[in-house]
Amino acid sequence: MRNNPTEAEAFLWKQLKGKGLGTDFKRQCVILDFIADFYCPLANLVIEIDGGYHQTEEQQRLDKEREERLQAKGYNILRFTNEQVLFDIDNVLRDITKALFDINNIH
Repeated sequence: MRNNPTEAEAFLWKQLKGKGLGTDFKRQCVILDFIADFYCPLANLVIEIDGGYHQTEEQQRLDKEREERLQAKGYNILRFTNEQVLFDIDNVLRDITKALFDINNIH
C-alpha cells in the first residue's frame, strides 16, 4: 500500500467526506488479494482511480481480470480516471451516489 495517496485519491476522499459519504468508505484496503482505492462495505462497492499506467494494454487486461474476479465474488466496481476525479468531480460524485442508491435498492 502507498503511504501517500495520489492527488486524485486525496481529492476524491475530501469530496466524499464533504458530501457525508466519507464514513461509508474505507481507503486503500485489501479485498481478495487486491488493494482497492476506496471500498464501501455497506454496498460492496469498490472504486478505483486509474492513473496513466492503466492505459497500457497489459494493465487494461489485468484490470479486466481483476474486475471479473471481484464481480464473481459479488463486488460492484466503479472506475474513474485521475482526470475525471480532478476535473469532473460533480459527475464522479453523481455516479457514486447513483451506484450506492441502485445497489441499496437491489438488496
